[in-house]
Amino acid sequence: MAISVDSPETTEEPRLSRRGRRWLIAVAVVAALVVASVFAFVTFQPIQVLPRVRLAPGFSLIDSESRTLTSEDLRGRFVLYTFSYSSCENCGSIDETMLEIQEGLATADLRGLPVRLVTISIDPDDTPETLAAYADSTGADSSVWTFAAVEDDRFLADVVAGGFNTYYAAEDDGSISLDRSFVLVDNAGIIRNEYKYQTQTSDAERILRHLGVLAEEVENSKGAASLAYEAAHLFLCYAP
Repeated sequence: MAISVDSPETTEEPRLSRRGRRWLIAVAVVAALVVASVFAFVTFQPIQVLPRVRLAPGFSLIDSESRTLTSEDLRGRFVLYTFSYSSCENCGSIDETMLEIQEGLATADLRGLPVRLVTISIDPDDTPETLAAYADSTGADSSVWTFAAVEDDRFLADVVAGGFNTYYAAEDDGSISLDRSFVLVDNAGIIRNEYKYQTQTSDAERILRHLGVLAEEVENSKGAASLAYEAAHLFLCYAP
């Protein structure tokens, strides 16, 4: 009598297929649980973030002490940029806001993360000496707040207008038209907010609060918690 015996290939193939289906089901269940957990966290324990606007421009500046300052030197800290020039007659409100932020950093909840304030001059005639006098007149603390100009004036427009998206233009009377603008960059060199118009809440108060939001994200968005912060970005949970 002839006896039919299944080959190993015939019996093993269904077994592998069943095992593969189990893995797919397990992966799908885990993924669904992760998505549900993140959604629940964002829904019931809302967190806020700042938008990731775009990458900040690279630059090389010369500061009020004749030292070179590059964008890479500032990596690893939060940086608030603004734009002005030493002979500006209408920049008082910009300097006052920066001074208020400088003073507010002492009590802000920044989780120990470093912050730098940088005023970039848009006047090609500004020298380290004139910037030093300008910094003194504003009450700037040089350990926190730096005044600087672009080392090569040919790249001034690329940095300010192109990179930081801030409008300025030379006028026939020798003055410079300039938009009031503050740009907040995170420790990875990404622009996280732009402040171009006065709001009901003072710019200083809002910027200091946003620095706290950034600090909280950097401190907490590690490991599994990073999924919640990514979900906050996905669902546009932006701080006002």
